[in-house]
Amino acid sequence: MPQRPGPGAAVRGVAVSALLFGVAGALTACGASAGRIDGARDAARAFQEAVAVGDYEAACGLLAPRTREQLLEDEKQRCSQALQGRQLPAGAPRGAVEVYGRQAAVRAGVSGGETLFLSQFTGGWQVVAAGCTPQGDRPYRCVVKGG
Repeated sequence: MPQRPGPGAAVRGVAVSALLFGVAGALTACGASAGRIDGARDAARAFQEAVAVGDYEAACGLLAPRTREQLLEDEKQRCSQALQGRQLPAGAPRGAVEVYGRQAAVRAGVSGGETLFLSQFTGGWQVVAAGCTPQGDRPYRCVVKGG
């Protein structure tokens, strides 16, 4: 019988994502098309604007399915209530947008030290991790993340 991933699985997933972004960045000279970059930036902006005005229902609608599921599992309450309790930063995306395949990292906040990770699904870009801050050589620490 398959075992359910432990609590560290989400952090490892973000670590793997960060590693893949680094490898992809080293291998990709031209990067993604402007449309894909704009799509990731627009999704990140919509998520952060929803958080900034307290529209947590809209913000939940922009989360990737596994991220919503993980939030519900962790908090045992509706997504909007759980997201509100996470105290996410609400700064607009201001830094670099890195898109590699179906994955993106969007730097946010004044210093660009906060990052949103997104994935592209059939319906568009969705947030897989939010409120992420780099931890030096260790994986990003994220306020909200999927499993």
